[in-house]
Amino acid sequence: MHSAGHDILVKLIKERFGFSDFRPFQEKVCQAVFAGHDALLVMPTGAGKSLCYQLPGVAKCGTTLVISPLIALMEDQVSRLQTMRFRAERIHSGRDRLSSREVCIKYLRGDLDFLFIAPERLKVPGFPEMLAKRPPVLIAVDEAHCISHWGHDFRPDYRLIEERTQALRSAPIIAMTATATSIVQNDIVSQLKLKSPKLFIHGFRRNNIGIESLESKPSERSALVLQLLKKENRLPAIVYTQTRNFAEELAAFLGSTFKVAPYHAGLNANIRDKTQTAFLQGALDVIVATIAFGMGIDKPNVRTVIHTALPGTLENYYQEIGRAGRDGLPSRAIMLYSYADMRTHTYFLEQDYPELSVLSRIFEELDTEAKTIEFLQGECSMSSDELQKSLEKLWIHGGAKIIGEDVFLGDRKNWVSSYLAQQNYKKAELNAMLGFAKGSGRCRMVELVRHFGDVEDSGDPCGICDSCAAGDCIANIWQGPSDDEREYAKHILGILDELGPQTTGKLFSHPKTKEHHGHLSDRSKFESICQGLALSGLVLLTRDTFEKEGRKISFYWISLTNEGRKSCEKSSSVVSFQMRVNQSRGAASFSKKSKSKPPKKQVVERPSSNDAWDGEFETTLWGRLKSWRSSKAKSKKTPAFTILSNEVLKKIVEISPVSVDELESIKGMGPKKISQYGDEILEIIEQVSSEI
Repeated sequence: MHSAGHDILVKLIKERFGFSDFRPFQEKVCQAVFAGHDALLVMPTGAGKSLCYQLPGVAKCGTTLVISPLIALMEDQVSRLQTMRFRAERIHSGRDRLSSREVCIKYLRGDLDFLFIAPERLKVPGFPEMLAKRPPVLIAVDEAHCISHWGHDFRPDYRLIEERTQALRSAPIIAMTATATSIVQNDIVSQLKLKSPKLFIHGFRRNNIGIESLESKPSERSALVLQLLKKENRLPAIVYTQTRNFAEELAAFLGSTFKVAPYHAGLNANIRDKTQTAFLQGALDVIVATIAFGMGIDKPNVRTVIHTALPGTLENYYQEIGRAGRDGLPSRAIMLYSYADMRTHTYFLEQDYPELSVLSRIFEELDTEAKTIEFLQGECSMSSDELQKSLEKLWIHGGAKIIGEDVFLGDRKNWVSSYLAQQNYKKAELNAMLGFAKGSGRCRMVELVRHFGDVEDSGDPCGICDSCAAGDCIANIWQGPSDDEREYAKHILGILDELGPQTTGKLFSHPKTKEHHGHLSDRSKFESICQGLALSGLVLLTRDTFEKEGRKISFYWISLTNEGRKSCEKSSSVVSFQMRVNQSRGAASFSKKSKSKPPKKQVVERPSSNDAWDGEFETTLWGRLKSWRSSKAKSKKTPAFTILSNEVLKKIVEISPVSVDELESIKGMGPKKISQYGDEILEIIEQVSSEI
């Protein structure tokens, strides 16, 4: 027998939203929120998260307050709701004061079903009080992972949500995100102070995407991508690269065979829009994009997604492969990686997370009184970029308070342990990504589902990844081992049968293993055999960690499976397993001397003037931009570097852009920053030009 709430929701989903029924998992979420429970919803992009707040919000017959960080997404959702004849409005930095005031009047009259705001709006004096005059019936926090500094997209303004919405807490909160690990999920619940929340973490399984991973030298990857895309039913495809330069080079290399174009933040907006439209409409076979720039596309028939380097986190990787096979038809996700990629990620991680001694030097300078950023830079002998990174981390972990250009002592004494914990967590994320790439013999899709904590998933193998169905692989070639390799594998199984589970390191160095090393003493060959045994179901590889000097170190346990134990019992039998062969060996590697030369990059020329920083134009513009940034930071009560870093300001002075397109060519001036500050920056440049 259905409840009255169920009947109301079913009626509304048909009459107001035009759907014949719920998608998987939606109904339980809607019922919980309609009943007044706080909820955390972790569900992949495209799985229908929006309905999970929209339907119960309408059913509650009041205004739903939606907190969202993305202006473009906000505009899109408001437009869709208005098309469906819902009373939806938004307030954000892209709207003028009069329009925002009219929206507030509508809200107070009760004339809105949905009000969308950016989290920064809650800092505006009097705005939370205005909301409290007529509290919403539901609060929806979109992109909720932004509240956690453990996540990949931390936004300090999200930390204000709980404090600034306390007067509205007669309404339940639903926090939503497409990517959140268990630690991020717990932090979301803690930071928003959700009351006995219902947790809905599911929908991550994609049974039509076959995942493969292949260790490959960087010099081999271009040729391998070409080989893979030539195979039947592999187009359309998205190829991800780590850098803009490689995106340009690879697109040029593939261009002699396919209709292809690069796509990255260094291209002007018109070119990006044309490229995206061409790909969506089928005029391009392949798009080569940097992983640092989110494409935000929804093309249902993408058959292949290739990563040409190790992604930074499993969250990023899952989002990117999720662009394949949205039509439900068979698709492949292929990752090419090597330890060289790990070194690259480690380098950038060290840049983002300076040594503790660096932060401590700054903290000690704040013992007696506040200091300016310029003073700290000179006193601590740091580069501008290093100081900005260090101050940002001190601020996040409570070691410093920053208002404009002034830095004050923080109020948290445990910032050191907090910082080290996050630093170690980021390193562990990298190790987890590498561990996934290497493989453990388990189903790839099951590993991803478990990573996101989907407890309702069946746990059944997908049947199509390189662990489940080696014969169906398109990037990996498999062959039987040599006689020596087979004997070595048999000996490994025998040791495990005698000693029980071992770490792979101890097993490799064990005296009984060394007896049979011979010419197979190479550690990579040992690991390759262990992986072959795992993929053949004879052993199980399980990743684990231990702490050493405050750092988390990853390692693997190796243990016999039932099949492996049966193999040992048949002592005279031949061990049957397969080993991976890199199919790119022998293929012609791509080099910069290739006949297919990359197109010349667009260069934005700066106006003629004296050498940078010497002329009156440069020094005046630099000072004016810094003053503007300081004013913005003080009004938002946030550090100046969160507005724009010194490096971005210097680039603006050097290029002196006169249009949004030219502004977009500057690294660090993404769509969000441009929507917030682009017009003001261009106006300052124009004013300085007219004054000189």
